[in-house]
Amino acid sequence: MKQLKIIFLLLFFSSYGFSNLLYDITDGKFRPKPFETINSMNDGEFYTSVVNNVAVVKYSYKNASFVDTIFSVSRIKNVKLKSIAGCEFSPNEQKLLVYTNVNYRYRRTFTADYYVYDLKKSELAPLSDEGSQEVPLFSPDSRYIAFARKNNLFMKKLDFNTELAITKDGEIGKIINGTPDWVYEEEFEKTRYFEWSPDSKLLAFVKFDETNVPLFSFQKFNSENTLNNDIVLYPTLFAFNYPKAGQNNSKVSVCVYDDFYKTTRVMKINEDEQDIYIPRIKWSNQPDQLFVFKLNRNQNRLDMLLVNPKSTLSKLILRQDDQYYIDYDNIDYIQFTADNQFFFMVSEQDGYRHIYQYKINGSIAKQITKGNWDVTDFYGYDETKKMIYYQSAEVSPLQRDIYAIDAKGKKTRLTDGKGTHVATFNKTFSYFVDNASTSRMPNVITLRSQIGTSIRVLGNNNATEKAFKEQNLPNKEFFNFTTTENVKLNGWMIKPLNFDVTRKYSLLLVQYSGPNSQQVLDKWNIGWEYYLTGKDYIVACVDGRGTGARGAEFRKCTHKLMGILEAKDQVEAAQYFGKQSYIDKGRVGIWGWSYGGTITIMAMSTGEKVFKAGIAVAPVTDWKLYNTAYTERFMQRPQENFKGYENTSALSKADKLNGYLLLVHGTADDNVHVQNTMLYADKLVEADKQFEMQLYTDKNHSILGKQTRRHLYTRMSEYLFRNL
Repeated sequence: MKQLKIIFLLLFFSSYGFSNLLYDITDGKFRPKPFETINSMNDGEFYTSVVNNVAVVKYSYKNASFVDTIFSVSRIKNVKLKSIAGCEFSPNEQKLLVYTNVNYRYRRTFTADYYVYDLKKSELAPLSDEGSQEVPLFSPDSRYIAFARKNNLFMKKLDFNTELAITKDGEIGKIINGTPDWVYEEEFEKTRYFEWSPDSKLLAFVKFDETNVPLFSFQKFNSENTLNNDIVLYPTLFAFNYPKAGQNNSKVSVCVYDDFYKTTRVMKINEDEQDIYIPRIKWSNQPDQLFVFKLNRNQNRLDMLLVNPKSTLSKLILRQDDQYYIDYDNIDYIQFTADNQFFFMVSEQDGYRHIYQYKINGSIAKQITKGNWDVTDFYGYDETKKMIYYQSAEVSPLQRDIYAIDAKGKKTRLTDGKGTHVATFNKTFSYFVDNASTSRMPNVITLRSQIGTSIRVLGNNNATEKAFKEQNLPNKEFFNFTTTENVKLNGWMIKPLNFDVTRKYSLLLVQYSGPNSQQVLDKWNIGWEYYLTGKDYIVACVDGRGTGARGAEFRKCTHKLMGILEAKDQVEAAQYFGKQSYIDKGRVGIWGWSYGGTITIMAMSTGEKVFKAGIAVAPVTDWKLYNTAYTERFMQRPQENFKGYENTSALSKADKLNGYLLLVHGTADDNVHVQNTMLYADKLVEADKQFEMQLYTDKNHSILGKQTRRHLYTRMSEYLFRNL
């Protein structure tokens, strides 16, 4: 009996320890700490940071010394301000916008209370007294601030402390001026759709008419205003315009407001085609040159239009066609030269993402980068030294490095060729901050010179690394294998610490699999897989076809059949592992979130009985249920690709599901609606397929909250322990 007690206690404390590890992971103990954001000042010699949400402090790049406290809430006398969430300097650095009371609408857009701080007078004043504001923007001459509020645009004239309305037709659910509708915010990742002309006289903006966009609604069962934990007897209904695949999008137009004449003109950019996207608008360095970027509905044609804001007439400068689709984010890399004779742009026209120099008339001057690898970020062009700085996957798709290339094409790697490096350059390109990590080293922030020389370490995660090492956990091992279709796939694997090659282990495949995504990267990312290895599971991840940094064809080959090739590659990964002596091929599982949840279901429904159990969190179960911009980019419209939608629908494959399945969803998911899970559950019932389901009340797509995350990962862990 005594021995049994000892064994029980050992098992209890072992289980308790791993439970603590799971909570440490879900609570974020091993996440890299957030470093203060560094904002370069105009001269490139100094930078500022928001410190402890109460002060804006100026430092020297050269020696990292403290220079000055530019702003502090403790010094403000006339305004009650306890903290700030962020700040932005005026172009002449004589004024500072600070903001507080942030209230997010969806994932990116938010309202806040903004204040203007005059550095010379040391005075702080509200940007507006008429309500919270959105995305304010200084004019280039620093005399005006344009901002949005309740679907309209306004201008604050700082010289006279006056406010005027630029638009008055904004109306919830109908007209939006200068800020995105739901689908633009989510899928084009932009929160501001207005831009000042270089001479500060004109304001260009996009107007969204979502009158004919269908409404989607869901119930919310709790209320933040409920007192004494009272039950909400009647749930509220949250409704918003959400265009699903094939449905009506917002109608968009480009307008230019002229403050001198107090007029607004509509630019002539889409007379020939009404059903379009305007993902970006950009001014060149000339006030009579507004560039409008127009995508057709299927997003396989991008037009770069030069618009004259006075005449409203447009001229086609550049057209890019793609047999699959155009990556809209390439537009963000466009940079005009100071003389306005050239611009730099990222394109995939040779099969890989590379930097090109164009003449202002749209003809190619030269290709800057070349090779069978992708440029993954473009940091800019240094006019003085004629140098271009960028990030690429040239060393390996699993890594990211920072490069410089001069006018003669001489290329220099500025980082060490190990792990993942992300750069933030100062405004003169004389320094950059290198945020680097590997799978075994959490993020280290290093200040480097323009030639890559390390100047000093600005921050590290030594405490995080120490806490992780104290757990005595295994490391990721990177590998690759070739499928039966002769496709080489990259992956990583984590084995239990006391791995025994003579044993048979359960395997869990982790994946996301979405277009241009990557999970197999040499970077710091500690998830619950480390907890599972302590329970004698092997956890692996394979990036299948459709994922990033391997050229356009690899990334876009899933076009019009989203989920088919991705699921097939996960099946192939399971079969590859099933051939390894240390894997029990009868105990292979798969899980994923969002797109990864979709692929979990699809991989379990191919007819190949390779997965014993799966977990699908917030899955899309039929692409007709998801939004227009994302879905149609990869699938075209249902009206054009009927068979594609039918073949990729998990709803139509419910009867083919093989293995145990846990479905998880937040009931207030505005992105992938819980409708997806409910309809799929209904199909499983019809097909007489048993499954488990976990709903999280009023939680959105991310299912956030400390206790919620603990519950979610405990629920998923226990599910695996029972079924895998």
